[in-house]
Amino acid sequence: MLDVQKIRRDFPILHRKVHGKPLVYLDNAATTQKPRPVIDAVSKYYEEYNANVHRGIHTLAEEATAAYEDARQRVAQFIGARNPAEIIFTRGTTEAINLAAYSWGEKFLKKGDTILLTLMEHHSNLVPWQLLAQRKGLNLEFIPVTAEGYLEDPEGMIRRLQPKLVAFAHVSNVLGTVNPVQKLAKVSHEVGATVLVDGAQAVSHLPVNVADLDCDFYAFSSHKMMGPTGVGVLWGRAKILKEMPPFLSGGEMIREVFLRESSFKDVPYKFEAGTPSIAQVIGLGAAVDYLSELGIENIRRYEEGLLEYAFKKLEAIPGLTIYGPRNSGDRGGVIAFNVAGIHPHDLATVLDQDGVAIRSGNHCAMPLHAHFKINASARASFAFYNTAAEVDVLTESIEGAKKVFKV
Repeated sequence: MLDVQKIRRDFPILHRKVHGKPLVYLDNAATTQKPRPVIDAVSKYYEEYNANVHRGIHTLAEEATAAYEDARQRVAQFIGARNPAEIIFTRGTTEAINLAAYSWGEKFLKKGDTILLTLMEHHSNLVPWQLLAQRKGLNLEFIPVTAEGYLEDPEGMIRRLQPKLVAFAHVSNVLGTVNPVQKLAKVSHEVGATVLVDGAQAVSHLPVNVADLDCDFYAFSSHKMMGPTGVGVLWGRAKILKEMPPFLSGGEMIREVFLRESSFKDVPYKFEAGTPSIAQVIGLGAAVDYLSELGIENIRRYEEGLLEYAFKKLEAIPGLTIYGPRNSGDRGGVIAFNVAGIHPHDLATVLDQDGVAIRSGNHCAMPLHAHFKINASARASFAFYNTAAEVDVLTESIEGAKKVFKV
């Protein structure tokens, strides 16, 4: 069991007020708040051993390098990676997917090949493949989404289309749908496809073990798992990474440089050109420790209970429509919804006056919103530091907004 009140004391920002009201932060799918151990880890780096990594032999440089590589080890352990060298630090999920598209995609996909995505993808797992398809003459196909928010016959489509790449979200950032990664990876591999999973909405909510999931790439962001902004991870199978060319080039990723040619370091370093986000990586390591101490299974159980309570309260509001699976076991901590007669932006503005922070818009998933014939939605997204009392504030504020707009 989680002691949520004790946990909340670890997050300084949760104790501030907005417009004179206690902050109710329900925009965790966009970015999570940071606990004191993460803040302290970043501050300690800058205050005590700020130096570049992998380059100097003085004490500060060696301490920084040790902390940076220790974070890589802890991240690998957190997601069940067998080899820390399979962990590539990027600026976030977006850069991680772009790395895969530019490096793996440019080398291994050829004209006429098919990439299979889903209609629920975040733009970060759509636009890079669109651009690659345009450059190389590839076919883009999409697994449909049912009215209930599930993928429609994904295994059948994979067998029928015989794609070279299947890329999809572990958890939808709009519908909250938890997709069956193992099942889809198995059938994808049976037809010879490579599998990339966008795990941005999963890693701080669900147990993730890349060996068990049996995917080939797994991408995620630090800032959605209690860590700093500006850093993320691309995990890839060592064999595949070894065959991929560098994505960015310059300092640190080279072995030898001559005037007309260069040779490159082994993975992961050949994909980490230039000075990395050292403080942020160290902060990510602290975030992983924090999540591990709480236990992802404990977090999942708590958030499922909170989702059930939120469903019950929100479904009681007349005119409110929720998108995605109703079963809390089939979704992550995200509830996208609309209130008849109120634009999501207007709703978010009124809620903000009550100190309630939600997201409004298309959530970087325009094709999915078009599929549901809506231009935008409101989104409340939860973390393990949220409470049932905050859900009550959310629903009371929505009822207040209905009175403001007379709907």
